[in-house]
Amino acid sequence: MQLLFLGTGAGMPSKQRNTSAIALKLLEERGSVWLFDCGEATQHQILRTSIKPRKIEKVFITHLHGDHIFGLPGLLGSRSFQGGDEPLDLYGPEGIREFVETMLRLSRTHLSYPIRFHEQLEGVIFEDDAMLVETALLDHVIPSYGYRITQKPLPPKLQIGKATALGVPKGPLLAKLKNGEDVVLEDGTTVKSDEVTEPGNRGFIVSILGDTRFCQAAAELSHGADVMVHEATFDAETKKLAGEYGHSTILEAAETARLASAKLLVANHISARFLPEDEKRLLQQARSIHSNTAIAQDFSEFAWNQHSQKMRKI
Repeated sequence: MQLLFLGTGAGMPSKQRNTSAIALKLLEERGSVWLFDCGEATQHQILRTSIKPRKIEKVFITHLHGDHIFGLPGLLGSRSFQGGDEPLDLYGPEGIREFVETMLRLSRTHLSYPIRFHEQLEGVIFEDDAMLVETALLDHVIPSYGYRITQKPLPPKLQIGKATALGVPKGPLLAKLKNGEDVVLEDGTTVKSDEVTEPGNRGFIVSILGDTRFCQAAAELSHGADVMVHEATFDAETKKLAGEYGHSTILEAAETARLASAKLLVANHISARFLPEDEKRLLQQARSIHSNTAIAQDFSEFAWNQHSQKMRKI
């Protein structure tokens, strides 16, 4: 799994940062990409990466402010033009369906694939054998949601040496043991799965939060996360503005990460008022509360290492 930031700015694009979009690359896990928010010119940002729009399986919208959705029309059309014919699941607050369908109708855009809309965002919104996605309402000036993505524990690891020592031949019986099934050999001997396997590694937990004031829901949704992506539109000196406009300071993002016991905080959604030379000061503010903090740049990428069970910047 890799987390690739396509846009990290707040409100409008700047020379340093495009508007909000994050790609969760699950190419090894499921051969697809999940996109979180789709600000203006997201597809232009994608052109500078290895991501193929037809590989985008799901899009999760945190809220309906323009800097989080104005890139959807172009991206949805391009996904069609580039041969995407698999269904797309689109999750977002009530109104996202109306926005997309109105745009498609007025622009007479025909898509080569169906869109499945999901506007009920509370609790578990997606689950299969490998992944779980939960959501909760945050505290912004319009309904804004956070997403918690959990990879379920990986399958047990087969200890082939033990299995062969017990007489298990190469072939389908090994696969059954790995999948947790007991098997019976030709001589009638039963080999139990737990005799020749060890538990698989736990999966990752990622929380990606929409625009929000400091709130308990963000900490609860991010509890124990390997990486928490939290907006940091303002700093300590502009805390009053943060509250008025429904945003957080980088100090509040760090405090949320501390309360959540999140392992890594990636501060995102940075106001254009902050120039590159301000980032050292912003990091110092955040790390005074949560030491393992990074500030996302456009095209910053973080990868999950299954062996170390940690996220690292690449």
